[in-house]
Amino acid sequence: MSQVPTITLNNGLRMPQLGFGVWQVSDDEATAVVGTALEAGYRSIDTAAIYENETGTGKALAASGIPREELFVTTKLWNSAAETWTRESVLREFDASLARLGLDYVDLYLIHWPRAMRDDYLTIVRTFAEIADSGRAKAVGVSNFQPAELERVMAETPVVPAVNQVELHPNFAQAELRALHARHGIVTEAWSPLGQGRGLLEDPTLARVAAKHGKSPAQVVLRWHIQLGNVAIPKSATPSRIRENFDVFGFVLDDEDLAAIAGLDNGTRLGPDPAEFDYS
Repeated sequence: MSQVPTITLNNGLRMPQLGFGVWQVSDDEATAVVGTALEAGYRSIDTAAIYENETGTGKALAASGIPREELFVTTKLWNSAAETWTRESVLREFDASLARLGLDYVDLYLIHWPRAMRDDYLTIVRTFAEIADSGRAKAVGVSNFQPAELERVMAETPVVPAVNQVELHPNFAQAELRALHARHGIVTEAWSPLGQGRGLLEDPTLARVAAKHGKSPAQVVLRWHIQLGNVAIPKSATPSRIRENFDVFGFVLDDEDLAAIAGLDNGTRLGPDPAEFDYS
């Protein structure tokens, strides 16, 4: 049995709180990198059509010999602004992702970005509901959606997203969005949970907490996510770091630690702002 705690989604499906992300991993590298993650103990793998590594990821899943029911696989629809999305185009892209992964179903299918400049994300969500009803995605959700977009999805479609995957780390803790998620039974999943290695892990506060527990700053941050109730999907192509990032279950942050980390929230966003991101 995996030592990773799970969180129950709003349809009863259980999702590991710690997964492995493959953003910026090439398709050629993905088979080896994902294979290393699976050997380290990860059972949740997060990819996306736009990452162009679903094929390599699928090969690693197949080669692992791990029973499919023990794996949790997430991929995402890249809803390019070059096309007005229809039910047929969504189904076509979903089928293509399944084929590249070599799977009969995924555990979680997400809309990658909301594209608020058009309303077709509502059509996409309705089609996602159809995919979920078919069993080919065990759960469906969104990524990078903000409160107004989430409220609109819930008001105008039959779907309450199971997950909203957003940028989240101690410098950008997204308390307001997490509170909205909690009110509606939406799980918060953190991309860039370690702040993309752009200064966060050198913070002296994290260094002090890490020294107190005999852990690395990265391990402290991942432990913070887990205790906060987030799902986190750290990414690394370095085998030692892949294993280190998984070793976060032998210690607990106390109230003093959590308060110190809470003080690091300064609203610093590292990735695109969903309200402004133009990815046409």
